[in-house]
Amino acid sequence: METPSELHPISTPQIDTLILDALTRYIAQSGAQPGSRLPPERVLAEKLGVSRNTVREALKRWEALGIILRKKGSGTFLQVDVGINDSFLSLRFKNDSANMLHALEVRRVIESECCVLAAQRATAEDLARIEQCLDEVERVHLSVGTAGAEDWAFHSSIYRAAGNPLLLQMLNGIYDSLHAFFESPPEQALFADSLPLHRELFNAIYQRDSKAARAICNQILDITERDMKDVINAKR
Repeated sequence: METPSELHPISTPQIDTLILDALTRYIAQSGAQPGSRLPPERVLAEKLGVSRNTVREALKRWEALGIILRKKGSGTFLQVDVGINDSFLSLRFKNDSANMLHALEVRRVIESECCVLAAQRATAEDLARIEQCLDEVERVHLSVGTAGAEDWAFHSSIYRAAGNPLLLQMLNGIYDSLHAFFESPPEQALFADSLPLHRELFNAIYQRDSKAARAICNQILDITERDMKDVINAKR
């Protein structure tokens, strides 16, 4: 029987993220400016081929970030500039920059130590799972240019190999912020420079080199931080 502390990899991107990426492209191509009113949910749902409730739930994520403003009886209004190269992830970085940088700090603290513990504790089964996830990351990345869901599964396999159920509970608690780092669409290729380091990280864990595992993990997160800040600073 599964316990609440177990952390499972996500096999497909969240549907609302896909919808928001599609809406981002639509708004950018329409030339809408801050203050413009968006089409009604009914129209957006018809264009996307999804239910109105699905669109409504997706728009709540934008509203929470201040990207849109809903006025009862008046409609939904765009609050920020949306560029052709934007996605939900880049808009989130730009409009929630402080929280996302804080989330990255938390991820660094947890993940670097998880890599150390995995190097010390991983079983043969754990190592096989990590390598299988890594092979899938490389395969999908080569095919489509990004592998967000597969990358999340790879890092999740390391978290599990650390062998500490309390760490998994903590990660479940910050899942939404943590998983944002794995939502990059192919056209943006955020964090792609870190791909070769994932193989090096696995090798360090496999060789029980905890010092190297921590260092390589931090190199991966340095690239994540650099790309995040590039997106954030592009707003200014």
